[in-house]
Amino acid sequence: MRKKIIVVGSGIAGLSVAVALQKMDMDVSVYERASKPTVAGAGIIIAPNALKALEPFGIAQTIKERGKPSDGFHILSEQGKMLNKLTIPSSYQYMYSIHRKDLHNILLSALRPNTVNWGKNFSHVIQDSQGVQVTFEDNSIVTGDILIAADGIHSPIRKQLFPNSSYRYAGYTCWRGVMATKGIPNIKESFFETWGSQGRFGIVPLPNDQVYWYALVNAKPNDANYIKFTTTDLFNHFKEYHFPIPTLLNNTDEHQMIHRDVFDIVPMDKFYHHRTVFIGDAAHAVTPNMGQGACQAIEDARILAEYLNKYENITQAFANYNAHRKEKVNTISKQSWNIGKMAQMNNRFLISLRDKLLKLTPQVMIQKQAQHVYNFETTK
Repeated sequence: MRKKIIVVGSGIAGLSVAVALQKMDMDVSVYERASKPTVAGAGIIIAPNALKALEPFGIAQTIKERGKPSDGFHILSEQGKMLNKLTIPSSYQYMYSIHRKDLHNILLSALRPNTVNWGKNFSHVIQDSQGVQVTFEDNSIVTGDILIAADGIHSPIRKQLFPNSSYRYAGYTCWRGVMATKGIPNIKESFFETWGSQGRFGIVPLPNDQVYWYALVNAKPNDANYIKFTTTDLFNHFKEYHFPIPTLLNNTDEHQMIHRDVFDIVPMDKFYHHRTVFIGDAAHAVTPNMGQGACQAIEDARILAEYLNKYENITQAFANYNAHRKEKVNTISKQSWNIGKMAQMNNRFLISLRDKLLKLTPQVMIQKQAQHVYNFETTK
């Protein structure tokens, strides 16, 4: 019998799983609390593993056509000296940068009309042996066989079903922005991240003469000083860093900047509960130090859809999905957390030691570690 699948959340995770399910001819509806498509103005990187996961749906090619390619990230000192390059192994595709809004639109356009129901804010779920019943804050109710929770790091569904799940503050806060590069000379096309005593600064070129930048500074959670930071404050904080960091900040308007503290969650012990299954940040939000948050959500979407297509028994499908994804998600969560701690060092002596180690790290070791991240294994 054809299952009726309810997805809550229309971010990258929710739209990706809806696309995958529809391509497998399953009955899926997405419910989103926003009244219309709205995406924060920031860039995103789609790595080789996520591209491979999206290939059967025609989306990977569209991302390549509309995105900007790179074979890896340069790691620089605050003076602009090369410390190392995190190169993608030659056996894998490039990574591609794209504006988050553009990716969102690509995924939306791959869905059948009226798949997404806007203005539906989740209230609570009831599930039993017969199915799931989801109630929204407008008192509307939908019923189905499966609920996919794709409602992000602050997932109300997770909070209802797993009230003891906890957040971890990473120890640093983050600003992000997208701006036009017209009029700023000598902006390089390479992706790079600068590790220095005042914090970290990343620059990712985007298509259409734009650039995505992000800055991470050690801070207490909800630090009042940083909450009030303006672009001028951020410029003054990073003004001694190499070009083009001060120039970009000096040319960023206030409305182009987004700020939030960095949290993750300890990945759930089990990514499902009866007829409800969790994907993306709702299940395993990670710190943004490996560019893998959205990529792991896309992997989740492909694998979950394949198991739901393969097994009639929901519990069996969920259990296989959980077993398939658990180890990789846990590994990336730990690696990303540790990279953040290393990258956010502010003791100059320790920074000097770290930078020397980075310079001495051979490419063969970097590429071996990258293979685990960029490898995508479909279901057997």
